[in-house]
Amino acid sequence: MENTKDLAFDTFCKLLLHIFISQTEHTSRAERKRRDSFGMFDGYDSCSEDTSSSSSSEESEEEVAPLPSSLPIIKNNGQVYTYPDGKSGMATCEMCGMVGVRDAFYSKTKRFCSVSCSRSYSSNSKKASILARLQGKPPTKKAKVLQKQPLVAKLAAYAQYQATLQNQAKTKAAAVPVEGFSWGNYINSNSFTAAPVTCFKHAPMGTRWGDISEGVRVEVPNTDCSLPTKVFWIAGIVKLAGYNALLRYEGFENDSSLDFWCNVCGSDIHPVGWCATSGKPLVPPRTIQHKYTNWKAFLVKRLTGAKTLPPDFSQKVSESMQYPFKTSMRVEVVDKTHLCRTRVAVVESVIGGRLRLVYEESEDKTDDFWCHMYSPLIHHIGWSRSIGHRFKRSDITKKQDGHFDAPPHLFMKVKEVDAAGEWFKEGMKLEAIDPLNLSAICVATIRKVLADGYLMIGIDGSEAADGSDWFCYHATSPSIFPVGFCEINMIELTPPRGYAKLPFKWFDYLRETDSIAAPVKLFNKEVPNHGFHVGMKLEAVDLMEPRLVCVATVTRIIHRLLRIHFDGWEDEYDQWVDCESPDLYPVGWCQLTGYQLQPPAPQSSRDSQSSSSKQKKKAKSQQYKGHKKMTPLQLKEELLDGEEYSFLQGASDQESNGSASYYIKQEP
Repeated sequence: MENTKDLAFDTFCKLLLHIFISQTEHTSRAERKRRDSFGMFDGYDSCSEDTSSSSSSEESEEEVAPLPSSLPIIKNNGQVYTYPDGKSGMATCEMCGMVGVRDAFYSKTKRFCSVSCSRSYSSNSKKASILARLQGKPPTKKAKVLQKQPLVAKLAAYAQYQATLQNQAKTKAAAVPVEGFSWGNYINSNSFTAAPVTCFKHAPMGTRWGDISEGVRVEVPNTDCSLPTKVFWIAGIVKLAGYNALLRYEGFENDSSLDFWCNVCGSDIHPVGWCATSGKPLVPPRTIQHKYTNWKAFLVKRLTGAKTLPPDFSQKVSESMQYPFKTSMRVEVVDKTHLCRTRVAVVESVIGGRLRLVYEESEDKTDDFWCHMYSPLIHHIGWSRSIGHRFKRSDITKKQDGHFDAPPHLFMKVKEVDAAGEWFKEGMKLEAIDPLNLSAICVATIRKVLADGYLMIGIDGSEAADGSDWFCYHATSPSIFPVGFCEINMIELTPPRGYAKLPFKWFDYLRETDSIAAPVKLFNKEVPNHGFHVGMKLEAVDLMEPRLVCVATVTRIIHRLLRIHFDGWEDEYDQWVDCESPDLYPVGWCQLTGYQLQPPAPQSSRDSQSSSSKQKKKAKSQQYKGHKKMTPLQLKEELLDGEEYSFLQGASDQESNGSASYYIKQEP
């Protein structure tokens, strides 16, 4: 594939056949009308009969369906909630006060909305706040982590989203606008930088984006025109933000008054020469139509040697949005109520490579789970049995009509490992991202070693007695780290719940628990040249509510680990995510695929967060939490005094793409 295309002379000849200039002022009204539009009515017979060119981009989008009037109204603690499906019954979490579907709640008694709430309930210090929440008072930090938006907004957004899905075309989803939010305005007003599309290999055009850069010329609808039909003009890319481009019509030079944002992969963006070959008219914008007397010479000068999109660009976009997973396919996916096991689920819908999976035993199809098709949480039927992973057997003994097993080759392949020599063993200690609180990296233990390099990991001090919250990580997972990783890289390590000997020191803890650290050489130390930088904007899945994709920012980079902050929300909602995670997307991905984008929190929410944050900071200063920050030299001396381990200083936030090892075991 060629990265750029020079505009050929024969293309100019075809293009310029559509352009000529009026030479006289004394003509009939019909002739004046023709010449006022620069004689570019040629080919109008092949154009669609649009009422106005300014509305052409809007007509290509389907309207978001209003909320169904049949939705039941649910009242709790004086608040009114709308829920898209009233069949399942409702429940109120005894820990955080969140209202939700009873069947989706945790524990046999359905008393809690999550495992983390169930854990927190056991603490006597929480009793007063629990009573306050159940009386309708604002939720605390723990509750807000689970319901980042007000519940009524979430439920309404979800109902609206489901209604939108039903109206989308099967071949290609229509764009779903977010009322009141514009990526272009958001980036312009704050001078933000968006992560380039090349950072997201799993996204459409992620590996084919070399053709797009600033200065590329395209043909787009001309909205600065009063003609009764849709016409086009040439524009150049001034700025890129993910899939979105800030365009300026040719002839405006340094005048940015009519600059506009659009999605480069949209249906109205074409390479230069498309109008000539398609019989579409090129008409200069009304604002500058009298600026030049010889448009032919102007275009020849401006476009000679310029770059444009490849002729087959739209075809490549279409191909990159074809997904191998189809509805009615059966897969194995993590059980969201018991992380230690998997269940059979059926693909209900596919949007932009994201799958809505409905657990097979869900009769009303409300018990669902969202993930990307390349997620490490889904596998082919029979995977659990092959590696020794726990699996919930379905009560359904026979496949339903039309359901079929997804072929194994569709799933993301993990790196092969050699477990024949020195390998992970049960009881070894390590550090791991807590799957129930993705903002925390915690002290963890290997609880079981499975086949093919898979490990069952438990978070120390927070494990359920039956191991139902153990989580399956592969040995090459970027979400597990050797002992000392957090301290080396100045990340706060979360000690075991109830551990009183603070600041936490690994070697003291290893002695006290009579355990050993997992060998450093067994961990994945590969750091790809990912291209992310601190401050870049993107669209990211809220993995605590995986159906939501939100406006987000990269705030820290530690080798291949990214700290993702959700705009408008406090830092406590941040998530640690791998740079190659399929849950990260370029700016404009939601618009391109038709997925609903969650905008930043409104100002009222920010003000309330700021107030509560100040109170928390004051309380935090009175009680020490976390481990003490140390310089690399102090850390190295302390570690060398304890065991035969030495560490190299971790990369800073800006030194994100280095390939140097960031932790090394001292060989005897």
